[in-house]
Amino acid sequence: MDDALIFPPNVDMVSDHACLLTFSHTISNEVADVIAAVSKALRDSLGIIDVVPSYTTLLVVFDTDHFDRFKILKHIHDMTAFIDLEKVSQQARKEVEIPVYYGSDVGPDLEDVAAHCGLSTNEVIQLHCATRYRAYAIGFSPGFAFLGNVPEAIRMPRKTTPRLKVPQGSVAIAEQQTAVYPSVSPGGWQILGRTPVSLVDWESDSLALIQVGDTVRFKPISREDFLAQGGQLDGV
Repeated sequence: MDDALIFPPNVDMVSDHACLLTFSHTISNEVADVIAAVSKALRDSLGIIDVVPSYTTLLVVFDTDHFDRFKILKHIHDMTAFIDLEKVSQQARKEVEIPVYYGSDVGPDLEDVAAHCGLSTNEVIQLHCATRYRAYAIGFSPGFAFLGNVPEAIRMPRKTTPRLKVPQGSVAIAEQQTAVYPSVSPGGWQILGRTPVSLVDWESDSLALIQVGDTVRFKPISREDFLAQGGQLDGV
């Protein structure tokens, strides 16, 4: 396992009904594996309302109105102490494939990214699709998965002036991260293309297509395939 892993994690109270578990100060797949395993184990525990995983931490929110806080904290400590780290590292992960149409009509920043990185647009697309990303955190909006790590050759900062309206399904990058906008929202990431796939299913138990710990691959598709799969060209 990762040498930077803190296990059992450091536990700090952030309010009278929430604590923060810190597993590391360094982002890595190994740390993400452990956070995903602990999240799964705690999610259905008695007295715990929510768990919010991030890159190196896990926020645990609990019900202090009906449950004893100290018993919940003891349960968290006992549960993490008995997790088999070797087994965690060997667990199979769900891989999600996201089809993407990379075109100037839906990827208004593709050419700017290519120019900034000294590459052709095809090289940017190839590098973005050649990487297997990990979902490190979910946030910003329902279904928005922060994925890493983008190849160094195509890393680019956020836009200095964010857009007020980013279309649903937009695939974008910012620094070492990439993501898909699951709904129309403001945003300052560099938009490379768009997927016809919906990342949020309001009828499902899990709600989001991508969960923390999943791996994600992007697959380039043609404009025709994008439209055939229900993709929309408006909004940019």
